Amino acid sequence: MTPSAVAVSSDATSDEWNAYVRRHPLGTVDHCWEWRRVFSEAFGHRSEYLAARRGSGIVGVLPLVLFRSRMFGRSVVSLPMLNYGGLLADDETAREALIVEAERIGREFGARYVELRHRSRLTTLPAREHKVSVRLPLADSAAAVWDSLDRKVRNQIRKGQKSNFTVTSGGAPFVDGFYQVFAENMRDLGTPVYSRRLFRMVAEQFPGRAVFHLVSLDARPVAAGVTILHNDTILVPWASSLRSFRHLCPNMLLYWTMIEHAVSAGARTFDFGRSSADASTLPFKLQWGALAEPQSWEYILLTATKLPEHGPANPRFSRVIEAWKRLPLGIANALGPAIVRQIP
Repeated sequence: MTPSAVAVSSDATSDEWNAYVRRHPLGTVDHCWEWRRVFSEAFGHRSEYLAARRGSGIVGVLPLVLFRSRMFGRSVVSLPMLNYGGLLADDETAREALIVEAERIGREFGARYVELRHRSRLTTLPAREHKVSVRLPLADSAAAVWDSLDRKVRNQIRKGQKSNFTVTSGGAPFVDGFYQVFAENMRDLGTPVYSRRLFRMVAEQFPGRAVFHLVSLDARPVAAGVTILHNDTILVPWASSLRSFRHLCPNMLLYWTMIEHAVSAGARTFDFGRSSADASTLPFKLQWGALAEPQSWEYILLTATKLPEHGPANPRFSRVIEAWKRLPLGIANALGPAIVRQIP
């Protein structure tokens, strides 16, 4: 093996994988090894976590989930359900070696395509830029962040603070309260809900790093969110509030609580997660002073002849959304997990 040669395998240990993710400048919490067990046990999906090595050292990683869907067929995705994923590599040689192996795995699996969800353009593969990352640089203190906020935002937070809400935060014991809000909000949006098991596993796999935040009124959770710490970034993968209480601004109080938590944890960036470029949630995130950066979802097309569309623009998906909004909550919660696991 020459010094520049790279070998790709799936033999990395969790410790060396996570060490590489932590030191790579584009590494996110979504690249971490812990999600591999979540994909398997919460969704039933097989994964291949590829490591490129030069000698004994890792010079690149690519987490892949082999996705079987009755709705959309087979695909290989990095990563489904999460905000980020895709390639992390030290150089072009490692990057190309990982792409070649991903293509081989995709063809062997019978996938229509391999989807790499990058924060920015990393290859010359066909790509879509229909999603944006929304990130807020954080000052050293909550007071400094407060002073930087728009007056309207501060007034809405104050309204939430004056509305007799109780704010609590913690780990696994707070999952049920979070899920109560999340499930109802997802039904109202017309979106099948993830299983409660997913969030219990997140609390289990990221102890001390995953925190569930609840805003409650008379002991009833009305807004809730999850934050996960990685290096100097706090990511909000999921957050929800109940529509019937939004006039009291519990969502504003929730996000301010999560920002204060991020500052106290030493984070330098508050990551609101991704949004569709035309989504109604995007202005909400931008009002905090956050910056939107286009994501680049890049594709190895195998049998597919065009880039996939799994959002509301897909007629099959849009019809499901409208029907789902009319379901009783109990039925939506019972049916949702089996359906959402088929949507990458």
